[in-house]
Amino acid sequence: MTTTVLVAGATGDLGHRIVRALGDHDAHVRVLTRPGSDSARALWGDTEGIEIVEASYTDPDALAAATAGVDVVVSAVNGLRPVIVDAQSALLAAAVRSGVSRFIPSDYSADYRSIAPGSNRNFELRREFAATLDAADIRATSVLNGAFADMLTGQAPLILFPRHRVLFWSSADQVLDFTTKDDVARTVASVALDEHAPRVVEVAGSSITARQIAHMLTTLTGTAHRLQWAGTTGTLAGMSSVMRRLSRDGGEAFPAWQGMQYFVSMFSGQAQLRHVDNDRYGKVSWTSVRDVLSAHLGVPGRASTD
Repeated sequence: MTTTVLVAGATGDLGHRIVRALGDHDAHVRVLTRPGSDSARALWGDTEGIEIVEASYTDPDALAAATAGVDVVVSAVNGLRPVIVDAQSALLAAAVRSGVSRFIPSDYSADYRSIAPGSNRNFELRREFAATLDAADIRATSVLNGAFADMLTGQAPLILFPRHRVLFWSSADQVLDFTTKDDVARTVASVALDEHAPRVVEVAGSSITARQIAHMLTTLTGTAHRLQWAGTTGTLAGMSSVMRRLSRDGGEAFPAWQGMQYFVSMFSGQAQLRHVDNDRYGKVSWTSVRDVLSAHLGVPGRASTD
């Protein structure tokens, strides 16, 4: 029987990939879009198997109508409290009202469950919504995947390509988890169709240290890449706190200080994945950090070291 999956946040970077991944399965995809938005129709138009529905997150009746007949709700919304907590809570309430069986929240991150209070704003918003989700009359599955490996090509300042340096805080041997967005999307699609999915599914395209990344880059390029100690995670947390107080980011989801908080969570080990199960949905090819970096550098075909 075909599964009906409603995807919220489907026009975003990851959401679009999730819709595409669901297209590889026997699923009817219902894309939730805000009233008056043309983004979803521009992307999918009359694509077979994709239905576009409109509803405002402030309209409970419209959300209930949008979720009626749905088996699984997949959230890929992105933002701060008005989105991660408020909008998702409204969507959750509608899903429960409509009798939806399962809900996949917009987590897609490192493990936020054990971070220290006050150490990571975005993680704490996810943890707050998780408490609401666990109290609801619906089964839930969170997908945790570490950081997006795609960001290593420049968006996340871990690798200083022009200087041939790899930064680390506290320990160069702390294990860091990375997964590409496409691999996350593929996993979410599999979870959406898995009636027996557990509360949390952990995956990682690579679990690797800063030391291993430096060695890998040296092997890939033939140029020595060295480690550069950038301080302790405590120092980084302090810098992030100062930047946050002085920031005029205007409510951005990912200002520079939030990125620093993410590195604190990862390099402290608090957000490390402990139960990675890459084979849950069969033997598949995962895109590694080496794959991402070799493609970025234009040096494919060299021996892998991760």
